[in-house]
Amino acid sequence: MMEWQENGVAHTAHWRSESGVAAPVRVVIADDTLAADDAWRLACEGTALLWRGDFQNARHLLEAMMRRVERKPRHGSRKARDKVASAAQTVDAEADVQDPAAAFHRHRLATLQRARTLGRVLIPLDGDYGIPLRRAPDLRAACTEVWGDADGQPSVVSLRELLGLIGAHQWRRKGIELLALGDAAGRSRIHPWYGVFSPVRGEYIDLVATVPMAEVDLAFDIGTGTGVIAAVLARRGLPRIVATEIDPRAVACARENLARLGVDDRVQVCETDLWPEGRAGLVVCNPPWIPARPSAPIERAIYDEESRMLRGFLAGLRDHLQPTGEGWLILSDLAEHLGLRTRAALLAWIDQAGLQVAGQHSVKPRHGKATDPADPLHEARSKELTTLWRLTAKA
Repeated sequence: MMEWQENGVAHTAHWRSESGVAAPVRVVIADDTLAADDAWRLACEGTALLWRGDFQNARHLLEAMMRRVERKPRHGSRKARDKVASAAQTVDAEADVQDPAAAFHRHRLATLQRARTLGRVLIPLDGDYGIPLRRAPDLRAACTEVWGDADGQPSVVSLRELLGLIGAHQWRRKGIELLALGDAAGRSRIHPWYGVFSPVRGEYIDLVATVPMAEVDLAFDIGTGTGVIAAVLARRGLPRIVATEIDPRAVACARENLARLGVDDRVQVCETDLWPEGRAGLVVCNPPWIPARPSAPIERAIYDEESRMLRGFLAGLRDHLQPTGEGWLILSDLAEHLGLRTRAALLAWIDQAGLQVAGQHSVKPRHGKATDPADPLHEARSKELTTLWRLTAKA
């Protein structure tokens, strides 16, 4: 619950945060008269701003606060400031090459702090998810998709999270077209739900769609997410696939996508941690590729603390493969270039699990950050490869 004082009266409401951020303790009432500089100062001090003004003005305020994140100090002449900034960037770049792990942790800490500060602009919601502000859009359908049916109780959510919910609602409605899923009926779209990682990095989908595959009667897709890998395997003609997922929201998302694509008669989605019962001729897994602690549910598809899912997959693979079966581990090597995991460690885990590498297929990422020199992690991203490791049991 969130508590605050307004016009001398104590108020409470449900606090909504997908990332588990605690309800704010210091809260002030804000409206259209609040200047962006004052809002930014209060947010940086840890004070939340409960908005009572025009909804669109709240969006403009948040945009203005975002611009202040990157604003340079105004001390001295512009030429002097640019010279200092250029020298600092050179020093940072040289340090990052020498210690990429430190660069990663510094960048992630800055990103988290930025998100928490910008997350202090708050929007009230009525008991039916209506927004009691001027010029507010009707987001009741989008809220219901994420939080379930309204319970009649007022609540409060950060504007930044609410905007993310709006974007996710659009992604879910429109879907993402993937050529590897196309069929004669034109069904080729995946519809990601809020909090379920979207398959925007198409290179791993292409690997699953094109790497030579033996004829098998059963495949496992471990950690299916939106169900996209299971769908590609079904498009390749596999008669039966069991897809596993631990997150209930992802389970529902995968089932809906597989039904939309017309392959749910061949794919069974199970809510379980990693492994279903039995053995399969093909086992596919695309685990999170960076060994770090996730700070929000959506990050669980990217960050795998201490490589737990990766190591769990490798440790259990031999016991879930048919005698001549093959495991496909799809993994980016970005963690290696960031100094967070070594290739030697990965190979050691494969060996310790009683597995051997039967082949590798690698591709360069195609996403925008891979070629963006301005990205803080560009040095590592420029070397990144996504690899499908073909693993078999040792004799």
